[in-house]
Amino acid sequence: MQRRGLSSYLIGFVLAVVLTVIPFYLVYTHALPAPRIMLVIAIAAVLQILVHLHFFLHINFTTTPKENLLALAFTAVLLFLMIGGSFWVMLDLHQRMAL
Repeated sequence: MQRRGLSSYLIGFVLAVVLTVIPFYLVYTHALPAPRIMLVIAIAAVLQILVHLHFFLHINFTTTPKENLLALAFTAVLLFLMIGGSFWVMLDLHQRMAL
């Protein structure tokens, strides 16, 4: 059982490193246009979150108790509101300052 746990952590670690190296490489080499690089960074970030939830926190969406999934959904909504609200305010300020 311990061997299986170690392999799970190693797979998660390798996936996390790969999902971190890809955006760094794209930014460093300018391999894609800037909007595409931003899209790749966003996709890698979401995948990174899913890797951490599955391999390190062992949250499985089929066997996890409903309370944990509800708390996770509530956290996701709060993060979306905070990050989305911050971007909304920054974009509005950007437009108002006519930069």
